Amino acid sequence: MLITRFVPTMLLAAASFAAETIPGAPAGMVVHEWGTFTSVAAANGKAIPWTVLADDGDLPCFVEHSQMIMKFQFEWRVRMETPVLYFYTPRAAKLSVGVDFPHGALTEWYPPAEQSNPRRLDWKSVEVLPGDSGEFPGAQGPSHYFAARATDAAPVRIYGKPEKFLFYRGIGDFEPPLAPRFAADGKVELGTALPAILFENRGGFMGFRVVDGARVAPPELTGSVDGVGAALVTLLTDAGLYEKEARAMVATWRDSWFEEGMRLLYIVPRDTVDSLLPLHIDPQPQAIERVFVGRMELISPAIRETIGTALTNRDEATLRRYGRFLNAFASEIADSRGLQFVQALGTPRRGPCVR
Repeated sequence: MLITRFVPTMLLAAASFAAETIPGAPAGMVVHEWGTFTSVAAANGKAIPWTVLADDGDLPCFVEHSQMIMKFQFEWRVRMETPVLYFYTPRAAKLSVGVDFPHGALTEWYPPAEQSNPRRLDWKSVEVLPGDSGEFPGAQGPSHYFAARATDAAPVRIYGKPEKFLFYRGIGDFEPPLAPRFAADGKVELGTALPAILFENRGGFMGFRVVDGARVAPPELTGSVDGVGAALVTLLTDAGLYEKEARAMVATWRDSWFEEGMRLLYIVPRDTVDSLLPLHIDPQPQAIERVFVGRMELISPAIRETIGTALTNRDEATLRRYGRFLNAFASEIADSRGLQFVQALGTPRRGPCVR
């Protein structure tokens, strides 16, 4: 594990000054947050319970893990991936931050936080230090984690640990706000109209369609990663993120959102986010923006046919293209023998963390 702990004298002085002169959030403080709720839709549009990995393997080793709950213990419907909280302020300040997940459990986080129960995290005495140039923890291998630092947010420090944001992850068991189904004409019926993009990658050919209404046709597979990435940046900035935050979010999930398969990437309504994930910041900032993307994997007719053929031919290479979602897909498609074959394949995964 590679961790850099460098806190210059000026940083300590700024923290001391903040404690003496700024008891709460200074005027003009703004907090922005983004995150992802990931689920898999059954044929009726409802979310399928699916098993998540015991260790994601894509997080740096300095990230802390819950001692109260392990992901593989539960088949829950939603995986909450990489929410990050950014702080913007003209002057240094001290805050306390807490988050609840009533219908889920919080499993990873950084910087260090207190966990009184699996559904609650508290970061106490968060020092927000605009202008600080201290070094953040690092790792030698690639990770989804680091792209989120590419913003203009003020660094934070907790218990001497510096970072550019507050990060956490979890798993949940609730029904997402969309229930997409395939109509007889091949179009996707969302059930309700939300800002969204329908994306498909089939054998390396990809395309996307910006959703306008509650019904959308599958995209033509003539697009590119750059094209859908730009469309997502627009979707996220329209929802309230700064452009650098939106680009950081797309960069974080570039290798995951655009992998093999068909999925809806939609903006979760703000009142739904606040209800599912109550956030507490004391003293209260001037403004808080929370932009969450719902990622819902769809089992399209083409995917059903591909997986069905692969199961008949015992084609492991094709089946493995669907990665961590394969078990969920197979539960909808395969008979008992096919499901046993899929489960016997296991899920290849990286080591427990990135060093």
